[in-house]
Amino acid sequence: MPITEADVAKVAQLAHMEITPAELKVFAPQMAEIVSYVEQLNEMDTANVAPALGGLTPAGEATDSARDDIVSPSLGQATALAEAPDAAAGHFRVPKIL
Repeated sequence: MPITEADVAKVAQLAHMEITPAELKVFAPQMAEIVSYVEQLNEMDTANVAPALGGLTPAGEATDSARDDIVSPSLGQATALAEAPDAAAGHFRVPKIL
């Protein structure tokens, strides 16, 4: 399946990224190479490979992966904030990213 510039633009839109027309021309062949590489997996013979447990397979659903919800003591606010590089008013202060 060929990857077009429109495909790259759609992926960028879904990722909330702004890319230029020049970047579209660069990324389209790169994405096509990646998809082509991954499609090589379809050529592998997996007839004798046992399915992995987990997910939506019957074996996965039969596997008990739950654990009991056991309450255990926590650090506590004072201890946790004592190790914080920049605590303020009983909270962790972190750099603004938006």
